[in-house]
Amino acid sequence: MKDLTLFNSLFDDFGFGGYSYPAVHVKTAYQTPKVDVREEKDSYILEMDLPGKTDKDVNVELNKNVLTISSVPEEKPAVKQENTESPKWLIRERTPVSFSRSFTLPDDVNTDELSALCRNGILEIKMPRKPQNTPRKITISRA
Repeated sequence: MKDLTLFNSLFDDFGFGGYSYPAVHVKTAYQTPKVDVREEKDSYILEMDLPGKTDKDVNVELNKNVLTISSVPEEKPAVKQENTESPKWLIRERTPVSFSRSFTLPDDVNTDELSALCRNGILEIKMPRKPQNTPRKITISRA
């Protein structure tokens, strides 16, 4: 794959007393969906794990040559029971999280033909490649 660039918030903060060590945010790293990108003959395929998400929960945008995949969970009001003010959580590990991942696409991607499909918790984005210029013979005319 040519020039696929990934902007990942995992290494956004640099600097520790003048040194360039990334500040690793464990919570951010844990909540960022994992991505696989494979190159095929005529396209690139990006697959992102989004367990429990549907197409309505995810936003895919293309601005110039930057593909951004994001999700902001909808705030749900707390369910109140008749005798209590709010539910008492004993364990709560499944809190709604938001994320945003951006990728700079290679120059050979046909951005007019991108397609996305969300199925079984996996987002698949197909990025067809532009046809390559093939050499052709140019005939020389006689003077």
